[in-house]
Amino acid sequence: MTVHWCGTGLSTVPGLRRLLGRNIPMTVWNRTTAKAEAAVGDLTDDIRAFDLPALSAAVEKGDVIVSMLPGDWHVPLAELALAKGADFVSSSYIAPEMRALDAAAKEADLRFVNEVGLDPGLDHLMAHWLVADYRASSEFDTDNALSFTSYCGGVPKVPNAFRYKFSWAPVGVLKALRSPSRSIRHFTELEVAHPWEALTRYDAPLPRAESFEVYPNRDSLPFMTDYGFAPDWKVKDFVRGTLRLNGWADAWDDIFKVAPKASDAELQAIADKLLQENAYDDGEADRVVLCVSLRAEKDGEAVYHKTYVMDAWGDARGSAMARLVSTPVSWAVESVLAREIPAGVSAAPSDLRLVNRWLDSVHGLAQHLMVVDHLT
Repeated sequence: MTVHWCGTGLSTVPGLRRLLGRNIPMTVWNRTTAKAEAAVGDLTDDIRAFDLPALSAAVEKGDVIVSMLPGDWHVPLAELALAKGADFVSSSYIAPEMRALDAAAKEADLRFVNEVGLDPGLDHLMAHWLVADYRASSEFDTDNALSFTSYCGGVPKVPNAFRYKFSWAPVGVLKALRSPSRSIRHFTELEVAHPWEALTRYDAPLPRAESFEVYPNRDSLPFMTDYGFAPDWKVKDFVRGTLRLNGWADAWDDIFKVAPKASDAELQAIADKLLQENAYDDGEADRVVLCVSLRAEKDGEAVYHKTYVMDAWGDARGSAMARLVSTPVSWAVESVLAREIPAGVSAAPSDLRLVNRWLDSVHGLAQHLMVVDHLT
């Protein structure tokens, strides 16, 4: 058995180094071998130039392919895994083409695990924990009105004028701004063409009171089923969104004007310029804030209201974003190898044994992690 880890970009190295330190047979693939050698060359000499035919020749039945490459590579690598009888792990959202592999993966007893990074990933675990906690509480009632919010964002620890710095591919950040979103607000579906059109304020229950700008991200509605919301539950609000520093919308106003109509080439040029102007300096600390909340109301009064809160920042170990994206990927690889995850295409686990174990491990990654009970 060999784990084929593909990609050693900005947010991949801590999880990769963790697995390499656990004596798991691994081959590291990257388009530029020099970058991979700089990142993990002290731990392994099995580093190869990424090339699909070369990877195909190396993968054997029982191996695991990990894709930390750009999103358009995930499905081809999962298809390769299926053809070779290998498992697959990615931190990214499950695309329809990935979902279409579910039946074949189950038939072959293969595990294609996705959405096991930060967001998506840790946010899913917190949501599963909250829903399970609510179901087990004395306040659980199908007549309650439920409000669910999940906001995550990577921001500079020391704010800059642009109110943002890039800890992952800038063009991906810009393309996300072109995606419409769908959520539920006050019992009504809310659809917007661009995320900034639904910008609101969010007061995060951090140790030091702090407010942020937030907006809905992608299509939130399918996650109600994923998180175990029953069809007869009364859902007042359901939003999965992105968190930004106050002042972000004003600072990005010029970007909003051009991003929707820009071609991919124009968007790449804008991204290159923004990265040059707003990249993290060597040793500069980034910050990640994640708040997942579930509130239940009866007759207009809250009877259950808890928020899972995480605040993390870069330190001597490196960036918070890299830790929180790649380390859960490494946990997923171990769970795949241990057959703790069922066959088929899946997202971050809902099995409370894994949920609790993984969330307990987040204490080693974040400086602040706790569940806030707003009613005590």
